[in-house]
Amino acid sequence: MRISPYCMNKNVTFGYSPYNSHLSTSVMARTQHWAAVLSRKPLIPKRDPHPASAFAVVDDLSFCASILPWRGSGGELPWTGATHAERTEAAISQLLTELPKVNLVWGGDWNHSLVGDEVAGSKGGRSALLKAIESLKLSVPTAELMHRNDICNAIDHIGVPKNWSIKSAERIPADKLSDHDAYVIDVDVPSDSPADLK
Repeated sequence: MRISPYCMNKNVTFGYSPYNSHLSTSVMARTQHWAAVLSRKPLIPKRDPHPASAFAVVDDLSFCASILPWRGSGGELPWTGATHAERTEAAISQLLTELPKVNLVWGGDWNHSLVGDEVAGSKGGRSALLKAIESLKLSVPTAELMHRNDICNAIDHIGVPKNWSIKSAERIPADKLSDHDAYVIDVDVPSDSPADLK
């Protein structure tokens, strides 16, 4: 199965699309939806676990696309907290109360590198994010990839259950579409995961 946060993330433009989609209920200041989950298979939209996230189920597997606070995001809705670290911690805390602990794919624009220098987020935000990844028992194969222009490690990520086999992870330039490149992973879903996804 190939998974990309570019198809699970913000600024999605819809005309004709071969994908079934669920858009976040909340919208950004520019009247764009914060996040979206797209699938070639039918999906079941679920209540968004945070205003800057979208959540849907495909064949008993849960997909959540999230945007987390960036350094200059400020404390206006949907963010709460005085500092960037507090805003990130608050968003992650809300997500953790809603996200399932099994059969979860969580990805999107997390605005944090998980290794190396921290350019877009904060050390406190990264710490909260790493704890959440561990709590959800996820593996993040995008962590070692680079961000556009190699300015830091990736800030867009895909987390999948640790028992999935990662075949590949790659960054695909998307200069004409977004200020972020696309990230794609290819995984083998183990036999104890939902049958229709194998």
